[in-house]
Amino acid sequence: MDVFSAAPHHDVLVLVVQVGVLLLVARLMGEIAQRLNQPSVVGEILAGIILGPSLIAGFFPGIGEWIVPQNVTQGHLLEVVSLIGAMFLLLITGLETDIRLIKRHAKTAMGVSGGGIIVTFATGFILGQNLPDFLLADSSERLVFSLFVATAMSISAIPVIAKVLMDLNLMRRDIGQTIIAAGMSDDTIGWILLSIVAGIASGESVTAGGVLQIVGSVLAFMLVSFTLGRWMVKKLLNYVQDQVKSTDRLLTLVVVLTFLWGAITQALNLEAVLGAFVMGILFGMMPRLPDEVHHKVESIALGIFAPIFFAVAGLKVNVVNLFEPTLLIITGIVILIATLGKVVGTYFGARFIGGRDHWTSLSFGAGLNARGAMEIIIATIGLRLGILSQDMFSIIVVMAMATSLMAPSALKWVLSKVEMGEEEEERLKKEEMEAESVVAGIHRILLPVRKRDFTTDKMTTQSIESQILARLGKQNDLSVTLMTVSQEGDRQECERYLDELGKLFEGIDVTKKVVQNVKPEKAILEEVGKDYDLLVLGATEKKPGRKHLFSEFVDYTVRVAPCPVMIVQPEQEPKDWNPKRILVPTNGTEASNNAAELAFSLAKNSEHCEVIGMKVLEDERSSNRPYRIDSQQVSQREVAEDIVDKLKEKGEAYKVKTEGIVGQGEEVEEVVIDFIDRNDIDLMILGTNIRPGSHRLYLGPRVENMLEESKCAVVVFNT
Repeated sequence: MDVFSAAPHHDVLVLVVQVGVLLLVARLMGEIAQRLNQPSVVGEILAGIILGPSLIAGFFPGIGEWIVPQNVTQGHLLEVVSLIGAMFLLLITGLETDIRLIKRHAKTAMGVSGGGIIVTFATGFILGQNLPDFLLADSSERLVFSLFVATAMSISAIPVIAKVLMDLNLMRRDIGQTIIAAGMSDDTIGWILLSIVAGIASGESVTAGGVLQIVGSVLAFMLVSFTLGRWMVKKLLNYVQDQVKSTDRLLTLVVVLTFLWGAITQALNLEAVLGAFVMGILFGMMPRLPDEVHHKVESIALGIFAPIFFAVAGLKVNVVNLFEPTLLIITGIVILIATLGKVVGTYFGARFIGGRDHWTSLSFGAGLNARGAMEIIIATIGLRLGILSQDMFSIIVVMAMATSLMAPSALKWVLSKVEMGEEEEERLKKEEMEAESVVAGIHRILLPVRKRDFTTDKMTTQSIESQILARLGKQNDLSVTLMTVSQEGDRQECERYLDELGKLFEGIDVTKKVVQNVKPEKAILEEVGKDYDLLVLGATEKKPGRKHLFSEFVDYTVRVAPCPVMIVQPEQEPKDWNPKRILVPTNGTEASNNAAELAFSLAKNSEHCEVIGMKVLEDERSSNRPYRIDSQQVSQREVAEDIVDKLKEKGEAYKVKTEGIVGQGEEVEEVVIDFIDRNDIDLMILGTNIRPGSHRLYLGPRVENMLEESKCAVVVFNT
């Protein structure tokens, strides 16, 4: 039995030097590439080529001994680091993959993938049949060699394609998501073909049953991943988020499951990166996963491991050996046929199956032509199995690098000819606006509730809360936790109540929690510290002259909550609540802008709902009190009109009917309350930004008077 032991001291030393040098040079070359308006991946691959046997390691062997692995152990150590980079990159790609968007473009993606695979496989097979014998490791195995070359030409490199799309800011474009979908299909089919060819090369008989078994294992993996796997990810995410208190616990969970899924695909004789990609998609479908985790994974991958991965790929290329005229001509032919096969195949698939226009169809070939490091992995397998000669290995590696280097420039040029559709332009504009929006970042919500008799007390503040969250859920992927505190003996009644209440949240992921024998205040404050994006509180008590603004607990919670808080105050005269007119008093501050964002999210996709932004000028401040803006005298009314015009412009960008009004009177609250009474306002949203201060929650006399006098429902949105 072999004893577990560390690698030799010198090999570990070489690895440490390699990682440091490769990362440094890759980042430097990536920076240079970006300054030349090229994606950083181009510079990162060139970093490996420059450091490798093609240049520095070839001309300065003493330096090369510290950069290029000199024995099997050094090679394995560096490959492990490179594999981690590929898995992290595919994890990010999965997190960025929008399944709903892909479904809308499924026909095009399948056409692109099918056309690309069929044409490149056919042209690759013909090429393999006609290449000189000296490029074969065994001249008697021409069929296996041709099948292997065909398979190698068919595959695309999702890691390279993903990095190119990220660098060119195309990942969220329709074209980017379709390219990723087609690339995933390409790789899945390519790995199946590779398994078959490897089986032939190893002397195993290939039968229809054997091929079906390989295909079945891939389909079974996908089916299990998106059913049982998705359920498992959700349960583990809930458990770790709620029960584990360690820092970065969710980041650990994501990485552990990524490597577990990679191990499963590796065990199925596929590639570990496929498992990482699928796990990224699964986590991307979880609204409970905080955006912070996405950013941390992205920082680790793009800042450390991905540059090393691409540099290692370039390190394996030795272009010097290919300067021999015959090999140089053959290399050019291989690159030409590989490129033409992929471009022509994807073009016809997109044009005649997907029904896309000329330039859009051409862009798929430009993107999917990148083979990258996946091709190098395949070439290495071919070399190990005795299918390829060393020269043919180098030719395939150069082809992989050449197509990867061509992809960014080709894609950039072709896309300059592609006109963005109106629907896509609106979606991207909306995403750009939401990037800085507090409301768009809300995914996980805590809603503490008190047990009530649902049959007789259905239209309480909780039904208003449910309708607000249901409308918000149409814009964001939401996960709502309904929480109540039960007393001894009424746990089952509480569970039944939460089950009934949960029915109001149609289309939203709902988690129900019953906490027993704990003070409600303590339970809620403990729960809200578990990565929630929003806490929703009901404020049903309105007692004139009371000591607290809402209640002692609500006032305190608003001040100390680690996330934004929404306080819902029901209307004074309860009725069937279906808000059609939402009023947002505004003064142009960030808090009032956040309130407007919330109003737009509630009004969107509701045919008859409109938002009214209102700025009130007080009479005593209206005369001879100009503001100085950009060294020009501007009246208060002009400033007010500019504020409501900007709010109206943003509302129209969200496709929400929006009106901007400038009111005037002696007191702001009197003007607002009068407007509510005269215009049948159903909901008023007040934006605040309160931080810890006195024991009493203080929002100012104007806001408190509006809360006291308003007959419509009021939401205080404290961010």
